[in-house]
Amino acid sequence: MVVLAVTGTLWWRTNLVIGGFNLSGALAEAKVAQSTGGDRNILLMGLDTRKDQDGNDLPADVLKQLHAGDSSNGGYNTNTLILMHVPADGKKVVAFSIPRDDYVTLVGVKSRTKGKIKEAYGLRKAEVQDELTAKGVTDRKELEARSRESARAATLATVERLVGVPIDHFAEVSLVGFYDLAKTLGGVEVCLNKPVRDSYSGAAFPAGRQKLNAAQSLSFVRQRHGLADGDLDRTHRQQAFIAGVMVQLQNQGVFGDVRKLQSLIAVAQKDVVISSGWDLEQFAKQAGKIAGTALTFTTLPVLGYDTIDEQAVNIVDPKAIRSQVQQAFGQSIPDPADEETTTAPGGAGPSQVGYAPTQAATAPRLTAPTTAVAGPTPDAGTTLRGGQIPCVD
Repeated sequence: MVVLAVTGTLWWRTNLVIGGFNLSGALAEAKVAQSTGGDRNILLMGLDTRKDQDGNDLPADVLKQLHAGDSSNGGYNTNTLILMHVPADGKKVVAFSIPRDDYVTLVGVKSRTKGKIKEAYGLRKAEVQDELTAKGVTDRKELEARSRESARAATLATVERLVGVPIDHFAEVSLVGFYDLAKTLGGVEVCLNKPVRDSYSGAAFPAGRQKLNAAQSLSFVRQRHGLADGDLDRTHRQQAFIAGVMVQLQNQGVFGDVRKLQSLIAVAQKDVVISSGWDLEQFAKQAGKIAGTALTFTTLPVLGYDTIDEQAVNIVDPKAIRSQVQQAFGQSIPDPADEETTTAPGGAGPSQVGYAPTQAATAPRLTAPTTAVAGPTPDAGTTLRGGQIPCVD
């Protein structure tokens, strides 16, 4: 979100056509609905991959800084999904974080009809790569580019089905992109309610306000082990980090300093993929307002936990989620014709919008939960106002 805001602002203030960005046409492939009027919905996708845009492994020194293992870790999961609603006047920006383990209908994925929402990207990417390879495509860059495009489309269509609102733009950033952003910013201030230490992510921080460097920032938003609510606490960390960065940019006057903006533009050109057809001028006019206004982040509610195919998943109510998001955004699209009352696995018929969910060759098997665990209390949303560094667990 930060890189997108400064990208648009630089375009607006200098009236330059900025080239070199990684553009994607996945919105058209996904056939998702678009907003009418001046409001815009933006999906932010954080990709948990240790590879670059061409599918090459990241250098060993970079992987060491990321403290995230090698290319065999992470795969192509979208571990961060945030849908942000930016009204035309920029006065009330609302964002919903989608927990990565929400068990939902996967749209545009041939091999599975149900799964964790984070899996749509990687599953579809693998399918398309196999299809292209079978047709004789051998160029690694082409395989990576084309399979990722379909992966983005599947993610967009899956998210749209879950939330029931249009998606106008999207941005995708990887672990190294996040690291480069934090490094360019010179560190980001955060606040913790209590000290933490986690060997998996490398997080080791005292309680209270503190400024984190790039590697520490990545550990801060990746930690889930040792936290009371695991992934949900990690989601709150991600929200707080975005809010903290926006506060920092506002306080440092970055939006009014072209020289400061240009270093962030370089990060965007290298590490971020954005949807084609984005009106950067219009978005830039809203960027300054976004930085100085109240941001309301809400984590979509989880009903409970289950174990399906030996994987821990979040059980959710798609109808309730759509109602909540539609009310907050003031928008809606038709409900899927094949809507179910639960997220239990099973076949799915055609959808009214976007991709038609395809029948899996082998439907996922529902196994009994190993332990009945109550879900967390639905997050009522944390309002993060300009000038504040929110404290989180």
